[in-house]
Amino acid sequence: MIVSNATPLIYLAKLGRLALLKDFFQEVIIPEEVKREVVDQGKEQNSIDAFVVEEAIILAVELSSDDILVDQTHARLAATIFGLKPKGTIYVLLRALKEDLFGYDDYLKLLEDLVRSGFRMSDEVYLEAVRLGKETKTITDTSKSINNATKG
Repeated sequence: MIVSNATPLIYLAKLGRLALLKDFFQEVIIPEEVKREVVDQGKEQNSIDAFVVEEAIILAVELSSDDILVDQTHARLAATIFGLKPKGTIYVLLRALKEDLFGYDDYLKLLEDLVRSGFRMSDEVYLEAVRLGKETKTITDTSKSINNATKG
């Protein structure tokens, strides 16, 4: 189970990858205020309302969820203070790459599409996401090679 804030839902939907959440989490809990922001009001993802973040964190704590899906730096920090493990949009994409749901080139294109769609991340975060993607691909490819070698 994971509690989600609005931003990861918005950006995964923009990328056409919202279904990845279903693949990775048994249950995705969406607080009522997040639902209003994402579905009912259709707000721009950059107009972050502190109340929405607060509600997601409170719900995650109340449900004893270890994880929360959130992208904003201040929200990730607040989640950590409350003992939660924040995960974000990039985490979901990296996990999909690790599980071989798409290749490294697709991963890079998704990162570029993320930035083009308005997702805000520093150059350092972008470069780290690229590095982690490359590292993940290398590990996945090595595992496949080992598995193939032991089968044959």
